[in-house]
Amino acid sequence: MNTTPPEGRSTFRRRGVLHGVLAGAAGVAGLSAAQAGPAAAAGSRDTGPTAQRRAGKGRFAGKVVLITGATSGIGRATAKAFAAEGARVGFCGRRTELGRTVEREIRAAGGEASYVRADVREADQVAEFVERVTQRYGGLDIAFNNAGIEFSRPLHETSVAEWDDITRTNERGVFLAMKYEIPHLIERGGGVIICTSSSGAERVRPAHAGYAASKRGIEGIVRSAALDYGAHGIRINAVLPGTTDTPLVRPPGLSDDQWQAFKKAWGPLNVPGLRRMAEPTEIADAVLGLASDRFSFMTGASVAVDGGSTAGGAMVWPDGFPKPPGQ
Repeated sequence: MNTTPPEGRSTFRRRGVLHGVLAGAAGVAGLSAAQAGPAAAAGSRDTGPTAQRRAGKGRFAGKVVLITGATSGIGRATAKAFAAEGARVGFCGRRTELGRTVEREIRAAGGEASYVRADVREADQVAEFVERVTQRYGGLDIAFNNAGIEFSRPLHETSVAEWDDITRTNERGVFLAMKYEIPHLIERGGGVIICTSSSGAERVRPAHAGYAASKRGIEGIVRSAALDYGAHGIRINAVLPGTTDTPLVRPPGLSDDQWQAFKKAWGPLNVPGLRRMAEPTEIADAVLGLASDRFSFMTGASVAVDGGSTAGGAMVWPDGFPKPPGQ
Protein backbone atom coordinates (compact mmCIF):
# COMPACT_ATOMS: atom_id res chain seq x y z
CA MET A 1 0.00 0.00 0.00
CA ASN A 2 1.48 3.32 -0.92
CA THR A 3 1.83 6.02 1.67
CA THR A 4 -0.37 8.65 0.03
CA PRO A 5 -3.17 9.48 2.48
CA PRO A 6 -6.52 7.94 1.50
CA GLU A 7 -9.43 9.81 0.01
CA GLY A 8 -10.84 12.40 2.32
CA ARG A 9 -7.56 13.00 4.18
CA SER A 10 -5.52 16.13 3.55
CA THR A 11 -2.26 15.78 1.69
CA PHE A 12 -1.49 19.50 1.84
CA ARG A 13 1.74 18.85 3.76
CA ARG A 14 0.44 21.52 6.14
CA ARG A 15 1.08 19.74 9.40
CA GLY A 16 4.14 21.83 10.15
CA VAL A 17 2.75 24.86 8.35
CA LEU A 18 -0.67 25.10 9.91
CA HIS A 19 0.54 24.12 13.32
CA GLY A 20 1.95 27.63 13.18
CA VAL A 21 -1.69 28.69 13.21
CA LEU A 22 -1.81 27.70 16.87
CA ALA A 23 0.07 30.77 18.01
CA GLY A 24 -1.76 33.03 15.58
CA ALA A 25 -5.16 31.64 16.53
CA ALA A 26 -4.52 32.10 20.23
CA GLY A 27 -3.98 35.81 19.72
CA VAL A 28 -6.90 36.52 17.42
CA ALA A 29 -9.42 38.45 19.49
CA GLY A 30 -13.10 37.81 19.22
CA LEU A 31 -12.89 34.61 17.19
CA SER A 32 -15.74 32.42 18.30
CA ALA A 33 -15.42 28.67 18.61
CA ALA A 34 -18.70 28.27 16.79
CA GLN A 35 -19.38 29.21 13.19
CA ALA A 36 -22.19 31.74 13.02
CA GLY A 37 -25.07 31.96 10.60
CA PRO A 38 -26.35 29.40 8.10
CA ALA A 39 -23.31 27.16 8.41
CA ALA A 40 -24.15 26.35 12.00
CA ALA A 41 -27.67 25.39 11.10
CA ALA A 42 -26.46 23.27 8.21
CA GLY A 43 -23.91 21.46 10.34
CA SER A 44 -26.33 20.71 13.16
CA ARG A 45 -29.26 19.60 11.01
CA ASP A 46 -30.72 16.21 11.91
CA THR A 47 -30.44 13.98 8.82
CA GLY A 48 -32.01 10.93 10.43
CA PRO A 49 -35.02 9.35 8.71
CA THR A 50 -38.47 10.61 9.60
CA ALA A 51 -41.36 8.21 10.16
CA GLN A 52 -42.36 8.82 6.55
CA ARG A 53 -38.89 7.86 5.30
CA ARG A 54 -38.93 4.74 7.47
CA ALA A 55 -42.17 3.80 5.70
CA GLY A 56 -40.34 3.95 2.36
CA LYS A 57 -41.75 7.29 1.22
CA GLY A 58 -38.55 9.35 1.00
CA ARG A 59 -37.55 11.23 -2.13
CA PHE A 60 -35.28 8.38 -3.23
CA ALA A 61 -37.27 5.45 -1.82
CA GLY A 62 -36.49 2.27 -3.75
CA LYS A 63 -33.47 3.79 -5.49
CA VAL A 64 -30.03 2.20 -5.40
CA VAL A 65 -27.20 4.70 -4.91
CA LEU A 66 -23.48 4.01 -5.26
CA ILE A 67 -20.90 6.41 -3.78
CA THR A 68 -17.11 6.38 -3.93
CA GLY A 69 -15.07 8.02 -1.19
CA ALA A 70 -17.78 8.09 1.49
CA THR A 71 -15.85 7.31 4.66
CA SER A 72 -15.68 11.01 5.60
CA GLY A 73 -16.45 14.54 4.49
CA ILE A 74 -18.74 15.22 1.54
CA GLY A 75 -19.12 11.54 0.66
CA ARG A 76 -20.14 10.60 4.20
CA ALA A 77 -22.67 13.44 4.40
CA THR A 78 -24.12 12.47 1.03
CA ALA A 79 -24.40 8.77 1.90
CA LYS A 80 -26.33 9.71 5.04
CA ALA A 81 -28.56 12.12 3.13
CA PHE A 82 -29.49 9.60 0.43
CA ALA A 83 -30.19 6.91 3.04
CA ALA A 84 -32.34 9.34 5.02
CA GLU A 85 -34.38 9.87 1.85
CA GLY A 86 -35.07 6.15 1.48
CA ALA A 87 -32.27 5.06 -0.87
CA ARG A 88 -30.25 1.88 -0.47
CA VAL A 89 -26.66 3.06 -0.44
CA GLY A 90 -23.51 1.14 -1.33
CA PHE A 91 -20.31 3.04 -0.73
CA CYS A 92 -16.56 2.52 -0.73
CA GLY A 93 -13.36 3.98 0.64
CA ARG A 94 -9.96 2.72 1.76
CA ARG A 95 -10.36 3.29 5.50
CA THR A 96 -12.21 0.24 6.73
CA GLU A 97 -12.81 1.39 10.30
CA LEU A 98 -14.35 4.66 9.16
CA GLY A 99 -16.38 2.89 6.50
CA ARG A 100 -17.86 0.48 9.03
CA THR A 101 -18.64 3.41 11.33
CA VAL A 102 -20.58 5.24 8.60
CA GLU A 103 -22.42 2.02 7.75
CA ARG A 104 -23.43 1.56 11.41
CA GLU A 105 -24.52 5.18 11.74
CA ILE A 106 -26.80 4.94 8.71
CA ARG A 107 -28.36 1.69 9.86
CA ALA A 108 -28.82 2.99 13.41
CA ALA A 109 -30.79 5.91 11.94
CA GLY A 110 -33.09 3.50 10.12
CA GLY A 111 -31.43 3.63 6.70
CA GLU A 112 -29.89 0.94 4.54
CA ALA A 113 -26.21 1.04 3.57
CA SER A 114 -23.36 -1.32 2.84
CA TYR A 115 -19.66 -0.48 2.97
CA VAL A 116 -17.21 -2.19 0.62
CA ARG A 117 -13.50 -1.51 0.93
CA ALA A 118 -12.18 -0.46 -2.47
CA ASP A 119 -9.39 1.69 -3.86
CA VAL A 120 -10.62 3.71 -6.86
CA ARG A 121 -7.14 3.58 -8.41
CA GLU A 122 -7.47 -0.18 -8.92
CA ALA A 123 -9.71 -1.37 -11.76
CA ASP A 124 -10.41 -4.80 -10.29
CA GLN A 125 -11.44 -3.33 -6.94
CA VAL A 126 -13.76 -0.77 -8.53
CA ALA A 127 -15.35 -3.46 -10.71
CA GLU A 128 -15.88 -5.71 -7.68
CA PHE A 129 -17.33 -2.83 -5.65
CA VAL A 130 -19.89 -1.97 -8.32
CA GLU A 131 -20.77 -5.62 -8.82
CA ARG A 132 -21.27 -6.27 -5.11
CA VAL A 133 -23.54 -3.25 -4.67
CA THR A 134 -25.66 -4.02 -7.73
CA GLN A 135 -25.95 -7.69 -6.78
CA ARG A 136 -26.95 -6.88 -3.22
CA TYR A 137 -29.55 -4.27 -4.11
CA GLY A 138 -30.70 -5.49 -7.50
CA GLY A 139 -29.36 -2.82 -9.84
CA LEU A 140 -28.24 0.80 -9.90
CA ASP A 141 -30.04 4.11 -10.28
CA ILE A 142 -27.66 6.85 -9.10
CA ALA A 143 -23.87 7.08 -8.75
CA PHE A 144 -21.91 9.76 -6.96
CA ASN A 145 -18.22 9.50 -7.89
CA ASN A 146 -16.63 11.52 -5.14
CA ALA A 147 -13.32 9.96 -4.07
CA GLY A 148 -10.39 12.33 -4.29
CA ILE A 149 -7.14 13.56 -2.75
CA GLU A 150 -5.25 16.84 -2.76
CA PHE A 151 -1.78 18.15 -2.07
CA SER A 152 0.01 21.48 -2.31
CA ARG A 153 3.41 21.65 -4.00
CA PRO A 154 4.96 23.82 -6.75
CA LEU A 155 4.99 21.97 -10.05
CA HIS A 156 8.75 21.49 -10.41
CA GLU A 157 8.92 20.13 -6.86
CA THR A 158 6.12 17.65 -7.49
CA SER A 159 7.43 14.12 -7.87
CA VAL A 160 6.28 11.92 -10.73
CA ALA A 161 4.81 9.53 -8.17
CA GLU A 162 2.77 12.35 -6.59
CA TRP A 163 1.49 13.52 -9.96
CA ASP A 164 0.55 10.00 -10.98
CA ASP A 165 -1.20 9.35 -7.68
CA ILE A 166 -3.41 12.43 -7.74
CA THR A 167 -4.42 11.90 -11.36
CA ARG A 168 -4.99 8.16 -10.80
CA THR A 169 -7.17 8.83 -7.78
CA ASN A 170 -9.14 11.86 -8.92
CA GLU A 171 -9.39 11.48 -12.69
CA ARG A 172 -8.75 7.80 -13.42
CA GLY A 173 -10.88 6.89 -10.40
CA VAL A 174 -13.86 8.65 -11.98
CA PHE A 175 -13.21 6.95 -15.33
CA LEU A 176 -13.09 3.51 -13.71
CA ALA A 177 -16.21 4.09 -11.66
CA MET A 178 -18.18 5.26 -14.69
CA LYS A 179 -16.85 2.44 -16.83
CA TYR A 180 -18.37 -0.15 -14.50
CA GLU A 181 -21.47 1.82 -13.49
CA ILE A 182 -22.75 2.71 -16.95
CA PRO A 183 -23.65 -0.84 -18.13
CA HIS A 184 -25.89 -1.22 -15.07
CA LEU A 185 -27.57 2.13 -15.75
CA ILE A 186 -28.15 1.18 -19.38
CA GLU A 187 -29.69 -2.08 -18.22
CA ARG A 188 -31.89 -0.09 -15.82
CA GLY A 189 -33.11 2.09 -18.66
CA GLY A 190 -31.43 5.26 -17.41
CA GLY A 191 -30.12 6.94 -14.28
CA VAL A 192 -27.89 9.68 -12.95
CA ILE A 193 -24.14 10.05 -12.44
CA ILE A 194 -22.68 12.97 -10.51
CA CYS A 195 -18.92 13.44 -10.24
CA THR A 196 -17.03 15.65 -7.81
CA SER A 197 -14.80 18.16 -9.55
CA SER A 198 -13.87 21.33 -7.66
CA SER A 199 -14.17 25.09 -7.83
CA GLY A 200 -10.36 24.79 -7.73
CA ALA A 201 -10.53 23.59 -11.33
CA GLU A 202 -11.88 27.00 -12.32
CA ARG A 203 -10.22 29.28 -9.76
CA VAL A 204 -6.77 27.74 -9.73
CA ARG A 205 -4.42 28.29 -6.80
CA PRO A 206 -0.62 28.34 -6.74
CA ALA A 207 1.02 24.97 -6.07
CA HIS A 208 -2.06 23.04 -7.18
CA ALA A 209 -1.21 22.06 -10.76
CA GLY A 210 -1.80 18.35 -10.17
CA TYR A 211 -5.07 18.92 -8.36
CA ALA A 212 -6.41 21.42 -10.90
CA ALA A 213 -5.43 19.20 -13.82
CA SER A 214 -7.13 16.16 -12.33
CA LYS A 215 -10.32 18.04 -11.46
CA ARG A 216 -10.44 19.73 -14.87
CA GLY A 217 -10.09 16.29 -16.40
CA ILE A 218 -13.20 15.15 -14.56
CA GLU A 219 -15.21 17.92 -16.19
CA GLY A 220 -13.99 16.79 -19.62
CA ILE A 221 -15.00 13.19 -18.90
CA VAL A 222 -18.42 14.33 -17.70
CA ARG A 223 -19.14 16.45 -20.77
CA SER A 224 -18.13 13.80 -23.27
CA ALA A 225 -19.86 10.95 -21.46
CA ALA A 226 -23.06 13.00 -21.16
CA LEU A 227 -23.18 13.06 -24.98
CA ASP A 228 -22.40 9.36 -25.24
CA TYR A 229 -25.17 8.18 -22.94
CA GLY A 230 -27.95 10.75 -23.08
CA ALA A 231 -29.83 8.58 -25.56
CA HIS A 232 -29.83 5.83 -22.91
CA GLY A 233 -31.57 8.12 -20.44
CA ILE A 234 -28.44 8.67 -18.36
CA ARG A 235 -27.73 12.19 -17.09
CA ILE A 236 -24.12 12.96 -16.14
CA ASN A 237 -23.07 16.15 -14.36
CA ALA A 238 -20.20 17.50 -12.28
CA VAL A 239 -20.54 19.28 -8.96
CA LEU A 240 -17.82 21.82 -8.12
CA PRO A 241 -17.69 22.33 -4.36
CA GLY A 242 -15.94 25.30 -2.90
CA THR A 243 -13.68 24.83 0.11
CA THR A 244 -15.65 22.65 2.51
CA ASP A 245 -15.05 21.94 6.18
CA THR A 246 -13.82 18.36 5.81
CA PRO A 247 -10.68 16.38 6.71
CA LEU A 248 -9.42 17.08 3.18
CA VAL A 249 -8.58 20.67 4.16
CA ARG A 250 -8.11 20.30 7.91
CA PRO A 251 -4.82 18.74 8.99
CA PRO A 252 -4.98 16.45 12.02
CA GLY A 253 -3.95 17.84 15.40
CA LEU A 254 -5.76 21.16 15.35
CA SER A 255 -8.28 21.72 18.10
CA ASP A 256 -11.81 22.75 17.18
CA ASP A 257 -11.20 26.25 18.51
CA GLN A 258 -8.04 26.66 16.44
CA TRP A 259 -9.76 25.41 13.30
CA GLN A 260 -12.73 27.70 13.84
CA ALA A 261 -10.34 30.63 14.21
CA PHE A 262 -8.67 29.85 10.91
CA LYS A 263 -11.99 29.40 9.11
CA LYS A 264 -13.34 32.66 10.48
CA ALA A 265 -10.28 34.53 9.21
CA TRP A 266 -10.17 32.68 5.89
CA GLY A 267 -13.79 32.87 4.78
CA PRO A 268 -14.29 36.63 4.30
CA LEU A 269 -11.03 36.87 2.35
CA ASN A 270 -11.68 33.97 -0.03
CA VAL A 271 -15.42 33.53 -0.52
CA PRO A 272 -16.62 36.88 -1.86
CA GLY A 273 -20.27 35.88 -1.79
CA LEU A 274 -21.18 33.98 1.38
CA ARG A 275 -17.85 34.68 3.13
CA ARG A 276 -17.43 31.26 4.76
CA MET A 277 -16.52 27.66 4.05
CA ALA A 278 -19.26 25.22 3.09
CA GLU A 279 -20.56 22.53 5.40
CA PRO A 280 -20.54 18.95 3.99
CA THR A 281 -24.33 18.77 4.32
CA GLU A 282 -24.67 21.75 2.00
CA ILE A 283 -22.76 19.96 -0.77
CA ALA A 284 -24.77 16.81 -0.08
CA ASP A 285 -27.99 18.79 -0.54
CA ALA A 286 -26.76 19.96 -3.94
CA VAL A 287 -25.88 16.42 -5.00
CA LEU A 288 -29.31 15.12 -4.00
CA GLY A 289 -30.91 17.97 -5.90
CA LEU A 290 -28.96 17.19 -9.06
CA ALA A 291 -29.84 13.51 -8.71
CA SER A 292 -33.56 14.24 -8.43
CA ASP A 293 -36.10 14.42 -11.22
CA ARG A 294 -36.30 18.18 -10.73
CA PHE A 295 -33.15 18.45 -12.86
CA SER A 296 -34.36 16.03 -15.54
CA PHE A 297 -33.11 18.19 -18.43
CA MET A 298 -29.64 18.89 -17.04
CA THR A 299 -26.70 16.89 -18.36
CA GLY A 300 -23.09 17.63 -19.28
CA ALA A 301 -23.08 20.54 -16.83
CA SER A 302 -20.56 21.72 -14.23
CA VAL A 303 -22.40 23.16 -11.25
CA ALA A 304 -20.44 25.38 -8.85
CA VAL A 305 -21.55 25.12 -5.22
CA ASP A 306 -18.92 27.43 -3.82
CA GLY A 307 -20.52 30.38 -2.07
CA GLY A 308 -19.51 32.69 -4.92
CA SER A 309 -15.79 31.83 -4.97
CA THR A 310 -15.52 31.49 -8.74
CA ALA A 311 -17.65 34.58 -9.35
CA GLY A 312 -14.64 36.76 -8.64
CA GLY A 313 -11.83 37.69 -6.33
CA ALA A 314 -8.29 36.44 -5.82
CA MET A 315 -7.20 33.83 -3.30
CA VAL A 316 -5.89 35.61 -0.20
CA TRP A 317 -4.16 34.03 2.76
CA PRO A 318 -5.15 35.50 6.15
CA ASP A 319 -2.55 37.59 7.96
CA GLY A 320 -0.96 35.85 10.90
CA PHE A 321 -1.42 32.34 9.49
CA PRO A 322 1.64 30.73 7.82
CA LYS A 323 1.12 29.75 4.21
CA PRO A 324 1.50 26.23 2.78
CA PRO A 325 4.34 25.59 0.29
CA GLY A 326 4.09 27.56 -2.93
CA GLN A 327 1.25 29.86 -1.83
